Amino acid sequence: MAAVAGKKGMTVWTIAFRPLFLAASLWSVLALAVWVLVLTQGLALPSRFAPIDWHVHEMLFGFIPAAIAGFLLTAIPNWTGRAPVRGLPLIGLVTLWVAGRIACFSSALLPVWMGVAVDSVFLLALGLVVTREIVLAGNYRNLIMPVPIAVLLIANILTHLEALGVQVPSGVGRRLGITAVVFLMSVIAGRIIPAFTRNWLMMRKAEKLPSAAGRFDAVAVATLALGLLGWVFFPASIASGAILLAAAALNGVRLLRWRGFATTAEPLLAILHVGYFWIVVGAALLGASILGDHVPEPAAIHALTAGAMGTMVLAVMSRVSLGHTGRMLHADAITTTAYAAITLATLTRIAAACLPSLYAPLISLSGVLWIASFGIFVAYYGPMLLAPRTDRLR
Repeated sequence: MAAVAGKKGMTVWTIAFRPLFLAASLWSVLALAVWVLVLTQGLALPSRFAPIDWHVHEMLFGFIPAAIAGFLLTAIPNWTGRAPVRGLPLIGLVTLWVAGRIACFSSALLPVWMGVAVDSVFLLALGLVVTREIVLAGNYRNLIMPVPIAVLLIANILTHLEALGVQVPSGVGRRLGITAVVFLMSVIAGRIIPAFTRNWLMMRKAEKLPSAAGRFDAVAVATLALGLLGWVFFPASIASGAILLAAAALNGVRLLRWRGFATTAEPLLAILHVGYFWIVVGAALLGASILGDHVPEPAAIHALTAGAMGTMVLAVMSRVSLGHTGRMLHADAITTTAYAAITLATLTRIAAACLPSLYAPLISLSGVLWIASFGIFVAYYGPMLLAPRTDRLR
């Protein structure tokens, strides 16, 4: 019996999505709860980051990288044919991520260099692991994947340096971090969304299928990257705003080519299209905020972060968790409720940026809805992540 219990306890360390999706969702709930308490109760944090900067940092460089790592380290074995990262190496990666979260929260109590160093090791290790797996398999077409991780690492270090008072351009770290994540999402989305949609529609004998990837997709992604990089280094440039509006139009067409409106019967699939839609909205709002005063920049940023990142992470985590634990790829009422909550959280957060007189109640409501969406994931999907595959129990 002891041996069986030990094997069951090790299930979580057999593949990366299990511990890293659980860690990402738990931290998403906890970090947002802390942020709501900071806003409403004036909670003080023992961090060198100002409270708003800690919130941004832990969403962008804490929550998101854990989800990215869980996805990439689960997908790479399918791309390379190599065994997945598991056991002690996986435990080591998760430990590094946890250490980073502790270091950032308590950085005011630590030597100056320690918070930066400890929080940087996870992304460095992840980038090296991803590169190693791809190179050893000779799977060079996927060498693009470590690039956004490296950029995210640089962006993370820049945010730490700014918090320490080093003279770096204001906000460049967070802008670069957002750009790295949005670029990675746009590349991965182009692989999984049309493929999943095509398979689902073919099963239903649909006549119109998603368009195949081609030069148009490459132009759309490149334009988006160019516009976002312009925003990173020249945030007030008219050219950056114009390119972002062009990128929004191109990526809107790209999304339409994936036939998302035909997937409304299956929320597990439709939510992926919704996640990419937020990239389109975010790019459009960001371009508009640069070119005029009618759109506040925080509205655009939260369309890209709470909207695109939050929705895509929740969508991918739920789909991967179901598929890789041997369950049916279908979003039931509980999962659909989580999707609705993240959508409403995004809408209320954007509304808070646009309606200053209602900022306090709207931002609190948005936080509660975000906590609800990822809290549902923890409660409903957590047991799946800890248990063996169901198809191996039959």
